[in-house]
Amino acid sequence: MSVHIEAKKGEISEKILLPGDPLRAKWIAENFLENAVCYNKVRGMFGYTGTFKGERISVQATGMGIPSALIYATELITEYGAKKLIRVGSAGSYQKNLKVNDVVLAMSASSNSSFNKARFEYADFAPTADAQLFLNAVKYAKDNNIPVRSGNVLSSDVFYEENELTYKKWADYGVLCVEMESAGLYTVAAKHKVQALSVLTISDSLVTGEHLPAKEREQSFSRMVDIALGSF
Repeated sequence: MSVHIEAKKGEISEKILLPGDPLRAKWIAENFLENAVCYNKVRGMFGYTGTFKGERISVQATGMGIPSALIYATELITEYGAKKLIRVGSAGSYQKNLKVNDVVLAMSASSNSSFNKARFEYADFAPTADAQLFLNAVKYAKDNNIPVRSGNVLSSDVFYEENELTYKKWADYGVLCVEMESAGLYTVAAKHKVQALSVLTISDSLVTGEHLPAKEREQSFSRMVDIALGSF
């Protein structure tokens, strides 16, 4: 048992999916895992362990933002022996040709957060996905005819930007989309020498204002989870 996770030793797999939303963790457990058992309800951050195609898999909600995600990722690694962590979450597109429903594999994660500036005394650290998990995801998507985009994403501390055009600066440098956790996950994974990847679904576009209708979310999120499970 850790500070924020009430699971006993051995109740969590080394392979873990990390959605931000606790209800998405519940949805994944109910729709993708067999014989899923809930091991955590502390602070409403649901965690489950079950099997997928005979392989033991866990799914743990992390909440929104780098500080919350780092709490759960750190405890999963240091207290429960997690070795492979894949974030599955939503993102906002920064590119005109990146549409809602599209799936993004985050090769690296820029950030406007100060958490790494403090850690590295204001030098720049480049949070990067694990190469093997990334290649596994690319292969799985190709083998199953699932279109994906790969590249740099932005992990932002700001959800409601005061300047609606701030995204253009990042877009000009090829950043694909914005989310709130990947840079933190990649950093803590690097620190502890474990594998991490973020697989993201575009739920809205800051370029066109398009939003993913609620009825279409399940199908697109299913593709994202399918790729993540196929990458372990």
